[in-house]
Amino acid sequence: MKRLVAVLAGAACGVVGAFAVACFSDRGAGPSVNPAAECTVPVAVIDSMHYVVAIENFGFHPDSIAVPAGATVTWVNCEPSGTEPHTTTSNTGVWDSPGLSPGDRFSFKFAAQGAFPYHCTPHPFMTAKVIVQ
Repeated sequence: MKRLVAVLAGAACGVVGAFAVACFSDRGAGPSVNPAAECTVPVAVIDSMHYVVAIENFGFHPDSIAVPAGATVTWVNCEPSGTEPHTTTSNTGVWDSPGLSPGDRFSFKFAAQGAFPYHCTPHPFMTAKVIVQ
């Protein structure tokens, strides 16, 4: 596992072995290169500045994540095909993704320190938090 993280950390985007590594931007939406690979771990640490949160079983996994200031968090909808879309929506208006269908992703770069609670707009029982240190 450590080797996989090290390999992924060295790749900005492209294909590494059997895993496709997604390109990250400050903010964006769209389908991932390979959402199945991103959904296999509770939180994928691409490198110290890029993190992945899975949306699965009508929840955010993990439901709390600590990242350094300047890090980008990418949410990937890992629900099965046919499941209704989810959002990742800041409780305080800092960010709001469009509806994410299964396989879609949304990234946001956290510049400031603080606690950032968020939810899924169509499913308000889905809640989580990003803690920026």
